[in-house]
Amino acid sequence: MTQLEKFFRAYERGETFTAFDTETTGLKAEYEHIIEIGAVKFNKYGILKTYGTLINPLVPISLQITQINNISNNMVADSPQFKQIAPDFLDFISDSTLIAHNAGFDIAFINAELARAELPKLRSPAIPAIDTVKLTQTTFPHMRNHKLQYLAEQFKIESGNAHRATDDARVCMEVFLKCLEFFRKENPQTKEVQQSLF
Repeated sequence: MTQLEKFFRAYERGETFTAFDTETTGLKAEYEHIIEIGAVKFNKYGILKTYGTLINPLVPISLQITQINNISNNMVADSPQFKQIAPDFLDFISDSTLIAHNAGFDIAFINAELARAELPKLRSPAIPAIDTVKLTQTTFPHMRNHKLQYLAEQFKIESGNAHRATDDARVCMEVFLKCLEFFRKENPQTKEVQQSLF
């Protein structure tokens, strides 16, 4: 069974997924910090709820980072620290499988922040997270690249505010659903697969 079929079967069983994204002060999880988390929890019946918050990293946000995601030091000055939002975020993703675009990056940051807050790292069923970069590379290998905004353009997904966590999380969800839709179209026996799940 391919990964795509595995995810399709889980989706059709009604399992819950959470697409999420982080914005950070840099690229190295061990040195840098999260400044925004956005997440969308959904199943085959639609979006169940959304989550989004800015986070005060307690370190300066460089101009270079602000130019990428439009998050400034002033914007996070009165925002909660990660350790303050961690319980709500962990509750939000509970009993769901995580999905992220370049999942290793986001998971590394979440786990680094959890470690700093002296909280347990993510565990099953949240991880291993589904990586929509790898998933689209195998599902749509002909595409020129597999960056999130390029995929949104190709699939005609409304991207909203690119490089803002909640909008990117929603786009990630839509990309995941496009992969499932592709599987459904490529497998005429889909109805039989669905019926055998129950």
